[in-house]
Parts: sequence; structure tokens; C-alpha cells
Amino acid sequence: MKACSFLLSLLLLFTGIRTIAQPAEQLVKIIVAPDHTNWVYQPGEKVKFGVSVYQSGNLLKDIMVQYEIGPEKLKPTLIDSVKLKSGQLLLDAGTMKNAGFLRCVVTATVNGKVYRGLATAGFSPDKINPTVELPADFTSFWNNAKEELAKIPMDAKMVLLPERSSEKVNVYHLSLRNIGNSRVYGILCVPKAPGKYPALLRVPGAGIRPYRGDVATAEKGIITLEIGIHGIPVNLDDEVYANLSAGALNGYPSISMDDKNRFYYKRVYLGCVRANDFLVALPEYNGRSLGVCGGSQGGALSIITAGLDQRVNYLAAFYPALSDVTGYLKGRAGGWPHYFNEQNKTFNYTPAKLATVGYYDVVNFARQLKATGYYAWGFNDEVCPPTSMYAAYNVITAPKELELFLETGHWTFPEERDRFNNWISEKLLK
Repeated sequence: MKACSFLLSLLLLFTGIRTIAQPAEQLVKIIVAPDHTNWVYQPGEKVKFGVSVYQSGNLLKDIMVQYEIGPEKLKPTLIDSVKLKSGQLLLDAGTMKNAGFLRCVVTATVNGKVYRGLATAGFSPDKINPTVELPADFTSFWNNAKEELAKIPMDAKMVLLPERSSEKVNVYHLSLRNIGNSRVYGILCVPKAPGKYPALLRVPGAGIRPYRGDVATAEKGIITLEIGIHGIPVNLDDEVYANLSAGALNGYPSISMDDKNRFYYKRVYLGCVRANDFLVALPEYNGRSLGVCGGSQGGALSIITAGLDQRVNYLAAFYPALSDVTGYLKGRAGGWPHYFNEQNKTFNYTPAKLATVGYYDVVNFARQLKATGYYAWGFNDEVCPPTSMYAAYNVITAPKELELFLETGHWTFPEERDRFNNWISEKLLK
């Protein structure tokens, strides 16, 4: 049983960090890059992709590679293979007529193992407009939902976790009432020293897992609350989350998608607001500095929470998911969880589901933002396509800062995570 529990822990740990950790080094490296150092082009401007294959730091000569070129997340428009006599080659990739992203994926087989590299050229990404529609009653729908939430007593339950607490911080397992007789669970970290502190809500990436809380940030003098979104405690045995992932909550992003009032994410979005209700009511809160941050689904929830809740001053979002999900219906990439791509379109492309997504797409919350925001992503993201993220970013009128880490996919460099955490901490502590 201990061995099984250990393996489940490793599985859940991997699930929790796969969108954060930098990919492991490989014996053979395929490096692909556009011929503009900033990876950006104007529509109609031709792009060339440089391809290099290395092993042990040296170019691998006379290597056969296969390549595919086309708009990101769509069927490639060019498929071919070529031998790299010197280990390097410059591929003519053509252009795009409209704003968007053109991707080149290169593979090579060495000693029976397939290696892969890719790069993505952006064509006027600042001109990408969203495809998702803004429902006429979007604002009233969410105002009514927040009014419904406000009528529900918070009923906060805090349990001290002395084994997780530090010399400077008390750590608690927290639960709060949410809509529909559900609850929000999370790990609360509060500085022990008497005083008034800013507060930070950390919202999660996709998946079902336990949480440890953000003690390190709390030790800087910031109250932190890291929440789960599934209405279950976040300190249970690992096996519980593994079973839910494989069973009842498998495919949760699509649950009740045909009804805007019952859609899975309604409770999730309001749960984030309820978490803020708790934070601003804490006697240790300073009454003026509230932030929210996260990556992927958490990046989406950061924007959504700040759009719903004007108490939020600052938000930081890595590669936000749930952005412009209808892109596929207009012949381009849409955001995670790819409701309308070729694989999912058959059962999701219905009037009811199309009507629902407009109420939950990040784009329409980005339009409402007042909070100052920091955003970060890379052009090579294959989970949250940059087309979808720019569609949301470009409609933001609040103060905003985008830092690009061009070659990254759905992962971050350690330096990137440091900048992200430092930005939100510095803003809250100023």
C-alpha cells in the first residue's frame, strides 16, 4: 500500500507541475527558430525557419528530418522531409495573410527514438481580434450570480496545520460555503507577527490534486490563500484525487456545458469571488491590496476573478486557458480545453453549448478588467495557443504588461517564475 501511495503521489505531483516545469534535456536536440529575432512578422512577409540538429553539442550531419508547417493547432499546409547534410537548414515557410501564428514542427529519428522541435512565427499578434461573442446580458448574468453568492453565509471553517506552519506563518486548511450547497477549500497562510497585510489568492491550473499552500510568499508579509476548485478538501490522501480524475471528474471542463446556469465553471468562478470575500474580511488584511495569480486554467481564473471582482488590484497570469475558445469555428486556433477542435466539435458544436461559452470565456472578462496585470507566455505553447491568448490580451484596457519568453511552450523557465512571483509580491507590498 505504501508503494502504491508513493506512485500516486508521483503521478499527482507530475500532473500538478507539468505546465510549470521546464522540459528535461534530451540526447538529441532539434532547434527551430524563425529568421526574425523577435519572431514577429507583418502579414504577407515571408518567414524562414532555421533548423539545427545537435548531439553532444555538435551538429548531427546527414540526418533526415520531417517537417510540418501551418497555422498553429490546425492541419499543416506543408509536409515534407529533407536530409540535413551539414546538420542545419533554412526552410522557406511562406507567410500568412492575416494576423495569427505559423508553426513549424520538425522531427528526426535517431537510434529508433523520435526527437521533436518546433518554433512559431507571429504575424501582427497585437492585431488579433477575438471570435467569441459577448452576450447582451453578460454583465447582468454575473451580477445576479454574485448577488446570489452574497446571500449565502460564508461559514468559514479553519483548521490549523501545525506540521505545515513555520516560525513566521500559521497554515490552515480552510473551507467556505459556495453556491449550490457546495464549498470552496484551500490552504490559508497568515503571517504570525501582529499587523496588517496585503492578500494574494492563488488559483489552480487544470487537474484534481491536493495543495500545500504558499508559505514562502506569506513569510514575505503577504496573506496567501491557495484554493482548489472542485468542492473537495485539498488535504486528502492522493488516491482520492487520482480516483476522481479517472472517474467522476474526468472531463470536468465540459460538465453541463449546455446550460449556462449549471455549467461546471459557474461554481468555480463564484468560488474565487467567495475566497476573496474571506480574504478581505480577515482582521489581518490591510484593506487596500488584493492580488490574484495563476497559470493555465489558473491564468484564466486570475483574469476572470479580477474581471468579476473590482476589489482586486493586481493580477498575474501565465498562459491563460479558456481564451477565445470559438477560434476553431473561424478557421484558427481556439483556447484550452479546445471545445471546438476537430476532435471535440462533433459533440460540442450545438446552439446550447455555443450560447454558454460566451458567458465563461476569458475574453469577455478581460474586457471588464480594471486591475493592473502582468502576463507571460511563449509562442510555442501547444496547450494554450498564443492566438487565443492574444485575443484576450488585446481587448484589455486596464494597465497591462506582457513579457514574452518566445521559445517556451506550456512551461516556464525558473527565471520566468521568479519574475512572475516577484512582480506580484512587489506590487502588493509597495
